[in-house]
Amino acid sequence: MDIDKKAIRKQMLNRMKELSKPEYEQLSYQIACRFYRSPLWIGAKTIGITVSKAPETDTWQIIRRAWDEGKRVAVPKCMPQSKQMVFRELKSFMDLESVYYGLWEPIPKKTDEVPSEEIDTLVVPGLAYRKNGFRLGFGGGYYDRFLEHYKGRTVSLAFEMQVISGFPVENHDKPVEMIITDQQVWAPGNA
Repeated sequence: MDIDKKAIRKQMLNRMKELSKPEYEQLSYQIACRFYRSPLWIGAKTIGITVSKAPETDTWQIIRRAWDEGKRVAVPKCMPQSKQMVFRELKSFMDLESVYYGLWEPIPKKTDEVPSEEIDTLVVPGLAYRKNGFRLGFGGGYYDRFLEHYKGRTVSLAFEMQVISGFPVENHDKPVEMIITDQQVWAPGNA
């Protein structure tokens, strides 16, 4: 079963890397604009969101927009020893450091922890999605573990090509409430 997941991950990453810079920017912008019109954005005072790394959908512009609108931005800090993550408030891109895998994370000395119950909307990253909200993550399991106890609203931002017909779903997998792509909004939670 994991072999399928590994193959799908690799295939999807390769497809995403084929996007030209203009395509990547335009599609990311369309996804962001759709997100700003959604109740999950409008109603949120605090947004939990990763700092994206290409080829995944660009979140830097979303973080800037959140600051412009006076929203609180919480970004994850992974703790590899325990495979857990905590969210910390990000007030400036200068408070980020590249720790491992080239991921940008908050510098603990410069940021304060944000309890999960204070995060209104959590943007959940992934590589592939099913229309019913299930996602195939990057393989670390950090979000699966975090979602077990998270009670707020969940959304994933994805390129339309990342929504595929199938991949294995396991018992511990939790679907997101909404998937926003450059072409449409999948809201299985409201179906």
